[in-house]
Amino acid sequence: MKNDYLVKALAYDGQVRAYAARTTETVGEAQRRHYTWPTASAALGRSMTASVMLGAMMKGKEKLTIKINGGGPLGTILVDANAHGEVRGYVSNPQTHFDLNSKGKLDVRRAVGTEGTLSVSKDIGLLQPYVGQVPIISGEIGEDFTNYIANSEQTPSSVGVGVIVNPDNSIQASGGFIIQLLPGTEEKVIVGIEERLREIPTISKMVRDGMTPEEILVAVLGEGNVKFLDTMPVNFQCQCSRERISNAIQSLGSEEIQDMIETDGQAEAQCHFCNENYRFSKENLEELLKAAI
Repeated sequence: MKNDYLVKALAYDGQVRAYAARTTETVGEAQRRHYTWPTASAALGRSMTASVMLGAMMKGKEKLTIKINGGGPLGTILVDANAHGEVRGYVSNPQTHFDLNSKGKLDVRRAVGTEGTLSVSKDIGLLQPYVGQVPIISGEIGEDFTNYIANSEQTPSSVGVGVIVNPDNSIQASGGFIIQLLPGTEEKVIVGIEERLREIPTISKMVRDGMTPEEILVAVLGEGNVKFLDTMPVNFQCQCSRERISNAIQSLGSEEIQDMIETDGQAEAQCHFCNENYRFSKENLEELLKAAI
């Protein structure tokens, strides 16, 4: 996964804040674990890319969970990301795919649907997470995140995310950018950025053509205007472990564990996020039963 990374930058003497990421390997890992079909891969990949950039805006142990449900056949998209470039995600119906839309692109809007919400739950170390929610406006993901940031964070932004899928369902290219106008951004700067956003190739094409996150930001913001601040690797990272599942089983209590031993003589648990399977034999369960008592 050494190729995936994210950059943070400022532009126009601090008037604009910007992020860009290459997420090809990370989204590829999600595709392999969940056997997603192309349209589902595009929806999940775009969501993971936007989420990892939103995560990069956080600090320390802060983390966020993104939930997108537009009422479409894909079901729910759920993504976790943190401040260190780690992200994981899944969709309810990974084998969702349609013919290309009228623009010759993967029909993410049809898969996601447009009747529902995008919600962002931020765990910033307080008792209750901070939750922001907006209606889904396009189902294309990028516009929906743009709308979320503009409404919940009160920051005019542009979010571009894209995924290209190979004929064998593997991920050819995935990446994205977020451009944010800070208070007091000059009109001529805004106009210049808007013009370039109309002229540049799609984000997925830029990643496919080998452009780095730095080069993508220069393409969007103009040569000589960007000051790069920080770089971090991006990885598909799940927090599940055998120990965590053991603790979860133990917390069910002795009666429930005894019932598992007598009924099935074993237990199995699967992590939604990474599809990892955890098996517990009768002996394992008996040890957990002792610990529970």
